[in-house]
Amino acid sequence: MSASSNGISYPCKSKVGEVVVSRPTKSGFLQVPKSSVMPASLCTVNDETVDDGSVACLKIGFEDDELPVSLLTASIILINSCDIEQLEKIPRNLSETFLAFLKNLWAKVHNQMLLANTMKSSQEGQFFINELDVLSFLKEVRNMLGCPIIYQQDIRVLRTERQMKREVHYFQESLDCKKDFHIFNIDDVLKCEEAYKEGYTVALRGMEFRFKSIAAIANGLASIFGQPSVGVNMYLTPPNSQGLARHFDDHCVFVCQLFGTKQWTVFSQPNVLLPRLYDHLDSLQDAEAENSVTDCRKFLLKEGDILYIPRGIHHEACTDNGDPNGSAAGSLHLTLGIEVEPPFEWEGFAHVALCCWNQSCKQPQDASSESVLEFLGVISVNLLHVAIGLIGDSDTTFRKACLVGATSLPSGTCYWLDLDQKTIFSHLIDKINTESRFSEALRIIEVAIRKNEDPFQQIRWLRLLNAEGETAEGHDWNFSFMEAAKLFPLCVKHKDKAEEAFMNVKSRFCDEVLFGDVVDRYKLLLDKYRKARKQYMNGMISLQCTS
Repeated sequence: MSASSNGISYPCKSKVGEVVVSRPTKSGFLQVPKSSVMPASLCTVNDETVDDGSVACLKIGFEDDELPVSLLTASIILINSCDIEQLEKIPRNLSETFLAFLKNLWAKVHNQMLLANTMKSSQEGQFFINELDVLSFLKEVRNMLGCPIIYQQDIRVLRTERQMKREVHYFQESLDCKKDFHIFNIDDVLKCEEAYKEGYTVALRGMEFRFKSIAAIANGLASIFGQPSVGVNMYLTPPNSQGLARHFDDHCVFVCQLFGTKQWTVFSQPNVLLPRLYDHLDSLQDAEAENSVTDCRKFLLKEGDILYIPRGIHHEACTDNGDPNGSAAGSLHLTLGIEVEPPFEWEGFAHVALCCWNQSCKQPQDASSESVLEFLGVISVNLLHVAIGLIGDSDTTFRKACLVGATSLPSGTCYWLDLDQKTIFSHLIDKINTESRFSEALRIIEVAIRKNEDPFQQIRWLRLLNAEGETAEGHDWNFSFMEAAKLFPLCVKHKDKAEEAFMNVKSRFCDEVLFGDVVDRYKLLLDKYRKARKQYMNGMISLQCTS
């Protein structure tokens, strides 16, 4: 007979039995949705549901050995013919022995299930592994993405020369050309199969925009860590090969091994500071690469394993040459990157706290010199924003991910997490109080104006805290660049008064700001980012041909 899985047919020389799997009900039956039936996926060929819809029936193919069929059939008959009380009378050692048997059986057939899409038949009817049908896969992705596929943005095809320890791109000419980007055509897609055979890794970016299932996983992981987004890449690596060279990322990564095995080397010495999104990493990579090899740990990831790598930690991965039997040892894995956007670092939380405090308090006013005092009060708040940014440039705590918006956990853990976040916030306020310098912040603004740059560009996202058209105390939360350039000479002219106003604002902010007053506004900002991300993700997925 011919079995089919995900649209790929292959011959199956097996006997077929029917297995009923269900979940406990009042009558003692076990009823499980088809989507969650895992142990019954032994050399899966297809599934059907009985007419009454109460149980899921799977037609399972078994090769040669009938003992597993008999044992599994007997256990299912036992389960479906007994009530809960009768099942509880089964001797514990017998249950444990049988569960151990099922575990080993599942481990064996799970591998067969994962390899189902990569099996082809020879004329003799024997199975052999063709790694992954890279060509078919890329054609499928090409249709899902719609044209164009842009090299480096959507796909990379590369390998690391181990002796030289440098990356080589299969489409190197497209990188060397003067064009801003290289659009993949059908010929390039066809070349990817040849590249894979030559040891090149095929890396696909933005998988959360291609598949609903991956998007759901990414959104769930982002919620757990209180971040607006998680990016997902997929890496297909042939045997005895290394894709990316040793490097570190500007985001934390969860590596999920889907197929085959891969050897990961994680180096112990981190960067002095956590790298941030959108920072230029190239110079930092080169400067610290040699310092990171003093100590390392190796992890062999197998199917189903997950490895966490913090941002800033150097790592590399490669596949081996196969087992003694000569079977191929390629690898397919996903990386889920927790992208900590600037507003959702602890520095971002400090900026939100200052903004909220400023909008809730009244600025001092004096009728005799209203314009000068009014200006000094506003510029002091903005100078403090700049000072906070300077601390964030040198303090790792300010760069860490803020978990205030993390998904609620069980009560005990949630209480601990909330207490931990409050402790970190108190530490930040102490740092701001002791390390904020008027002269340093003023110098940053002066240098930016001389370069015709916006000194507040890095925190423009704070405008999202205000409702449309609203301002605080008759002013926007911040100066525009033109206002800063116009009023800066006035600040220099009244430098002593400006510094006094700055110290007063800093002292009042650090004494009066409360963690609880910031949380709601911070979560509102997080919701705005998530909403925008979700709209973009849904729009991208709607363009794909996925279900």
